[in-house]
Amino acid sequence: MSRNFELLNQMGKAVVLQPEVEARPVPAADPSSFLPGLELDGIARDEITKLVHRTFLLAGADGPRRVVFTSTESGNGGTWVCAHAGEMLASQVGRSVCIVDCNLRYPSMHKQFMVKNHHGLADALVGEGPIRQYATQLRPNLWLVSCGGSCDSALGLLTSDRMRRRVAELSAEFDYVLFDVAPLNASNHGVVLGHLADGVVIVLKAHASRRDSTRETIQGLQASKVKVLGAVLNQRTFPIPEKIYNRL
Repeated sequence: MSRNFELLNQMGKAVVLQPEVEARPVPAADPSSFLPGLELDGIARDEITKLVHRTFLLAGADGPRRVVFTSTESGNGGTWVCAHAGEMLASQVGRSVCIVDCNLRYPSMHKQFMVKNHHGLADALVGEGPIRQYATQLRPNLWLVSCGGSCDSALGLLTSDRMRRRVAELSAEFDYVLFDVAPLNASNHGVVLGHLADGVVIVLKAHASRRDSTRETIQGLQASKVKVLGAVLNQRTFPIPEKIYNRL
């Protein structure tokens, strides 16, 4: 994981603040049912921490609460970044965080957390019942709504009013919602869901994502009135040892 950076608005050097919002009560759960945390060490942990602070916490109570994570193309590691950002955010705030796998064609968020994918977003879009019944609690204040098992019948519903209502329900149930969305070159779901969220974080791949195409992607999002919160340059290599890098 590389240093994250903003392609658009610079966020300045403001002090990191916790959002001053009323936390929703987190229901009690059996700690023995929680899964081990994701592995994240060294530079990767530092950069995910910076990403979470800059994206969610710097603006205090006015910070984004619903954020879409997408990439310019497949293979950039967008799901990995979203999963680790969600877990890091949950560890930084005493509030509920929910990660939602919206990549119905190629779901993989459940693999990041090693949970089953038989009951999730796709089922919520074609079925009834409160959204929380489709969520799996991973940590004391971290939930996952996996892709689910009805992907073929639900794919077209990602851009429907049904999805809009489910997003509103997620926002009412959880303090923070992170959406893992298919790459922008594969579908328009990043744009559609970006309108339902507070903004979009774009994941790029070092030595692969081209500057010109990235600029065009950002301009396209702007033209569609979707707010770009920042970008992450993933899988970058450093020519210096990690111990020295950590002192910089």
